[in-house]
Amino acid sequence: MQWVTREHPKTDRIACPWLIRKYIDTEAQIVYAPRDEVLSYADQNGAISFDAPGARYTHRDGLCTFEVLVEEYRIVDEAVRLMARVVHGADVAEDRDATPQSPGLLAIADGFAALDITDEEQLRLELPVYDALYAWCQEQVCGCLQSL
Repeated sequence: MQWVTREHPKTDRIACPWLIRKYIDTEAQIVYAPRDEVLSYADQNGAISFDAPGARYTHRDGLCTFEVLVEEYRIVDEAVRLMARVVHGADVAEDRDATPQSPGLLAIADGFAALDITDEEQLRLELPVYDALYAWCQEQVCGCLQSL
């Protein structure tokens, strides 16, 4: 299945593909489109839209898109729930201090966004950051590391 979001990804538009591929759709193809073409791309291609105005999954009720996906797909992994709080703080400016790790994740996301690479290359390079964050979250919630 294709999942489509806005181009020039930052925190939520990298974190969500990580979550989608790990918990929702392991074969997901992530498409980055211009902001004003996300919904039409989804309609024309049968893609699922996320983290864009009017998208099927986007910020709502004070939650970032990552949190919305966790809620919608009833993901009960406590490490993912901790990760969601970290992502929320990095993604939602008014909640930057949601966790001590959130500003660091934002700095990493902003650094990747500043590189002169395609959105797809950024996703490929940045996904291991979320693997590492998830491993850290596992350690925090259960004192164990499980293989991804």
